[in-house]
Amino acid sequence: MELNRLPAWLQAYRDGHRQGNAQALAAYADYYCMDGSADMELDIEERLGYIPPPMVSYASRTGTRRNLAAMRGAGWRLLVSAAGVLRTEGFEHYALDNGAWSAYQQGTQFDERAFGRAVDLLGEDADWVVLPDIVAGGIESLDFSLRWLDRLKGFPRRLLIAVQDGMEPDDVREFLSPSVGIFLGGSTPWKLQTMAAWGVLSRRRNCYYHVGRVNSARRIGMCAAASANSFDGTSVTRFADTLPALHAALCYADYQGDLFSLAKEDVAATPFNCCWPLPSRQHCFDGAHHHEDEVI
Repeated sequence: MELNRLPAWLQAYRDGHRQGNAQALAAYADYYCMDGSADMELDIEERLGYIPPPMVSYASRTGTRRNLAAMRGAGWRLLVSAAGVLRTEGFEHYALDNGAWSAYQQGTQFDERAFGRAVDLLGEDADWVVLPDIVAGGIESLDFSLRWLDRLKGFPRRLLIAVQDGMEPDDVREFLSPSVGIFLGGSTPWKLQTMAAWGVLSRRRNCYYHVGRVNSARRIGMCAAASANSFDGTSVTRFADTLPALHAALCYADYQGDLFSLAKEDVAATPFNCCWPLPSRQHCFDGAHHHEDEVI
């Protein structure tokens, strides 16, 4: 996809000749009043209760057959970067990252053309696609992402807005829906400090919530407590022998659950301000759930 044109396959979705996953989600959510409108309109009541789905794990693409086989065997999915090799390695389920993190690490400018090519080739069948962002760019990053959100109107899969240092829930709230979710990026201290708050926001907007750069059992547990839908990391990509411990942490988090997760509350019982700022999850309900958690 060059900068001056859209993928050839996207027009059919825009015209309504084809229906994608995102369109189906929007129609289902609208029927059951689960489209996030209950977040802003007090007279709207969600018709369905919230049942958090099992958390899904992604690992960055690798060409190492042993590691790929281990990932398939454990049911992990692939995260393909627009800055890397555009190959799904035979995985049925994969997601597409925009490549901004790779550019940030290498000190280079974000490659919009590379992202366009990746969307053209892999976007139609991806689980979700991260909209282009500016790492740790705050509101400037959000403005950049929203330009791409408008550009990809009618996209058949979920699009995720990367939230970065300097952003707050109210900055992105109105743009979130079952078809447009959250990708938690930013610096590591900020990410760990605010992870639970973004989970509360995703509950109120009924949107998908993904956490990036998760490479330890402890962080997998934190993702589960924040009711993240998925996470990704590079540990399994580089070292297949780390998979058993990380997969065990994922299974434990899904099985055990977190009784104090605010994101599992009904919308009416979930704070509109998402307890922002949220250095810890204590004192969020003025008497309910006085759970002391460590300050990250």
